[in-house]
Amino acid sequence: MINLFAAPLTRGARATRAGGLFSSFWQKKNPPLAFCRGFTLIELMITVAIIALLASVALPLAEVQVQRNKEADLRRALREVREAIDAYKRATDDGAIEKPLGKTGYPPTLEKLVEGAVDKRDPKGARLYFLRRIPADPMTGEQWGLRAYASPPDAPQKGDDVYDIYSQSDGTGLNGVRYREW
Repeated sequence: MINLFAAPLTRGARATRAGGLFSSFWQKKNPPLAFCRGFTLIELMITVAIIALLASVALPLAEVQVQRNKEADLRRALREVREAIDAYKRATDDGAIEKPLGKTGYPPTLEKLVEGAVDKRDPKGARLYFLRRIPADPMTGEQWGLRAYASPPDAPQKGDDVYDIYSQSDGTGLNGVRYREW
């Protein structure tokens, strides 16, 4: 449709209008620096401060999670070794393992749980094994503390047998109980 009321284009107007079209295209493609948007220094500083605040909240939570994982490993290792000690005791009580006179029937060392013992009931002399390996103490990475059957629970001492084990860590768990008492 033709606009009859529009003013006729003169040569100068046509050039201005054409130049205007070209210049608007050029500005969309390459805007002047005054129209460029970016982050100001203040915006960046506020963003960094917010990230630092979130990190300061997350780090203690991560430390607690690491401690929880170590405590779970400690519980698991204690349970595994204690079940092996109890299985060894049951085997001696059932007559599957030779029990010397005057002994309690508990293993003489933790290594005996890994080495196994000869099954008296098997004519071929097969061995009974109670552990594949002795798990490390996750709190210290060192050897377990050993308690003999004859020693009291509040003052565990080594002896002729291994009745129980405990962690030698001086730390306290998240539940407020020392690791030695677990």
